Amino acid sequence: MTSHSFWQRLRAAGLWLILLAGLGLGWTAQADSPANEYTPGTPGFADLVRQLPQGSLPQRAATVTELARLEHEQLIAVLTALQDGNLQANRETPPVVAIRDGNLTLDAITGEPLEGISGLRRIPVNNSLRSQLRSLLAQLNLNHAEAQVRYDAVRRFIRDGIDSDGIALLLERQQSEDSGRVSAAIDTALALYQLQGVDRDQRLQAIDSLRGSLEREARNALTQVADNESDPELRAAARSALDSIQTRIQFYRFVENLFFGLSLGSILLLAAIGLAITFGVMGVINMAHGELIMIGAYTTWGVQVLFPGLIEWSLLIAIPAAFIIAGLVGIAIERGVIRFLYGRPLETLLATFGISLVLQQAVRTLFSPLNRPVTSPEWISGTLTLNPVLSITYTRLYILLFGLMVFFALLLVMKRTSLGLKVRAVSQNRAMARAVGVRSSWIDALTFGLGSGIAGVAGVALSQITNVGPNLGQAYIIDSFMVVVFGGVGNLWGTLVSAMSLGLINNFLEPYAGAMLAKVLVLVMLILFIQKKPKGLFPQKGRAAAD
Repeated sequence: MTSHSFWQRLRAAGLWLILLAGLGLGWTAQADSPANEYTPGTPGFADLVRQLPQGSLPQRAATVTELARLEHEQLIAVLTALQDGNLQANRETPPVVAIRDGNLTLDAITGEPLEGISGLRRIPVNNSLRSQLRSLLAQLNLNHAEAQVRYDAVRRFIRDGIDSDGIALLLERQQSEDSGRVSAAIDTALALYQLQGVDRDQRLQAIDSLRGSLEREARNALTQVADNESDPELRAAARSALDSIQTRIQFYRFVENLFFGLSLGSILLLAAIGLAITFGVMGVINMAHGELIMIGAYTTWGVQVLFPGLIEWSLLIAIPAAFIIAGLVGIAIERGVIRFLYGRPLETLLATFGISLVLQQAVRTLFSPLNRPVTSPEWISGTLTLNPVLSITYTRLYILLFGLMVFFALLLVMKRTSLGLKVRAVSQNRAMARAVGVRSSWIDALTFGLGSGIAGVAGVALSQITNVGPNLGQAYIIDSFMVVVFGGVGNLWGTLVSAMSLGLINNFLEPYAGAMLAKVLVLVMLILFIQKKPKGLFPQKGRAAAD
């Protein structure tokens, strides 16, 4: 073989390899092309969305039908915007298609915010296309993977009414529904449709199905039958169903009042637990306790001002910051004033009252007397809806859990740490504690700082439910003393029980007596109780009980 023929064969083999590699790359690119990019003959999601502003209304209806066959995360948003008149486009080629959501303009294909886009006009729809969109959206939402979306779709049927097509969709969905909440809503929707019929037996069956429903539309429909129906048996059945529903509503109202009473009790617990240490353990009547709570609330506001991009993390940053800042202020108060007044409770009251006025005026001078806005993170906002008549706000739920966490953390410190042992030793017998080497002056400072730090942490929680201003602490100082005295001075478990009890009593009295009169009645009951049991629910035992 000559060298010339060898090089010819080598070049030929190289050409074949290049050709095969090119075919392989082309095949891979075709296989990996995403569904929303344009492929000749098979338009994807992005191409169909860009076709919506073009052509006649029948062509737009055909495009909507093609869109509904695709699976895309933006599909429901696009069809909903088109139905509601919020889908817009400009005259560019290809056009920019956007969703108008309040003051925001979002890219219809990606869902990302759009800026600097001009010439957007609403994509028109007629009644026929709107009806088509309504049916397609109902079908898509009823078959959605998330149970909440399916529930909202059924609720929309209940609210807006059901036609024969909707009944067919609901019956089909009912066969495969695995969520009890969604299934119950479907039963309610079907019963409401059945109640509008003419068959007497079916209407009686529908009334029986609605007997346990808490939906407002079910109550309205049953009220219509009970008031206007000529058939006495139907009227009696409707009234019986309404009575059954009312019993369930009263039960859930009781549960709601119970939760709000416990949430109010958790707020009292947070406000009073620091005072249970400074007043209950140290015997100091600290009238500046409310201002230490205020300092914690202002710390939360300061964290959000210093780190505006970390709103979601602001509370987690503010909790240790408020504990440290309020604790240091408390130590300064103890070292500067309180340590000279131990054993003279009336003078500590007057001195700390003066300190509270100084702290209030300092805040007014530094931050102005106006209330400061504190933004709640998204994860603490909103409402947990358990059923149509029972909703729980996430803010109060988190405060309840947070209050219990702070309580058990403090209990752990007092019962399981060296500091807690020394605090209990000094509070029970100061002279003996000194005799065994405990530096009582440092323990006094650390104890006062611990109680003040917990007051600052309470201010972080209170900043989420009330105004942050110079007078914030004044609203809680009296309630804090009431909780500590009622529970038993120096007893942490007594503080927990008394806070929850006062919260429940106050919350159940308010609907009947009003907010102000309820507080007065609680105070009168507390005074009568103290007359019978001066040492509270859980009095101290041992040497400290005799002091």
